[in-house]
Amino acid sequence: MQKNKAALKSIGGYLELELPQGNEYYPDLVHLNTGRNALEYILIQKRYNKIYIPYFTCEVLLEPIVKLGLKYQFYTIDDQLNPIIDFEIEPDACFLYTNYFGIKQAKVLELSSKIKNLIIDNSQAFFSEPLAGIDTFYSCRKFFGVSDGAYLNIKRQLAKKLPVDSSVHRFSHLIKSVDAGVEAGYSDYINNNRDLENNEIRSMSLLTRKILSSVNYNECAFVRQRNFNFLHKHLAEFNLLKFEATDDDTVPMVYPFLNNDRHLKVHLIQKKIYVATYWPNVFKWTKKNTTENYLARCLVPLPIDQRYDLQDMFYMLNTLRLFL
Repeated sequence: MQKNKAALKSIGGYLELELPQGNEYYPDLVHLNTGRNALEYILIQKRYNKIYIPYFTCEVLLEPIVKLGLKYQFYTIDDQLNPIIDFEIEPDACFLYTNYFGIKQAKVLELSSKIKNLIIDNSQAFFSEPLAGIDTFYSCRKFFGVSDGAYLNIKRQLAKKLPVDSSVHRFSHLIKSVDAGVEAGYSDYINNNRDLENNEIRSMSLLTRKILSSVNYNECAFVRQRNFNFLHKHLAEFNLLKFEATDDDTVPMVYPFLNNDRHLKVHLIQKKIYVATYWPNVFKWTKKNTTENYLARCLVPLPIDQRYDLQDMFYMLNTLRLFL
């Protein structure tokens, strides 16, 4: 006699966390715990002996490369965030390119027809669909209120079954931000970042998957595009980084504002507009006269995400104008 499936789960007790039931944005991709582990997954599966990575990237990408003992070589980018490929890529090597701020999909498409062993880092471009046959990975916490989680587009998966990650101990900063604001949860956020270091490859946690299934992705994309285009309309003439306003297929992570005032980020943070530095490790890797060093110093990533409306954009714009 077939067992009653309902008997396999608990019934009753306290009420659980309730979230709207929807669908993930990439249900058919490989679900993993972190973006860096998604890169490790690719490197293990494809058995590359060497990888080319940009100077202008987060140092966590070195974690799986060093762990696997792969040779690696940095390459430079130009002032439009395009790779300068003045070298030959060996047959057993791969080339990693970052879809910077989610606005470089056209360059991704171009590279896909030119480079054989291409890997695309879409950590800053969650809504940019993966190209067929191109290994591509995503980091969910760059776009949504989760503590971890990554998606991977790859043709052949690893044969072994991966253990499932647990996220419950990484959520304190997200909970504190609701009750007490982002400042109150910042130290927990830093601790969470440390907790993500040197983890084994695992499947995405059930908690992260549940939250990602509750996101209104259409609304998130719309708000990001609206806020980005609003800022671009008012800041394009002052922005030393030149690009077009977004189209329907481009959903940026931030508005990248480039200005020669290296203290602009400090001014904004003092006004409680929290802008990051992409990336502090670049200062260690490069000399002061390089494009990457200049970008790390002077590029201001202005928040445009789904938490903010046009009134917030007006406030940020008016604050920024005080220092231009």
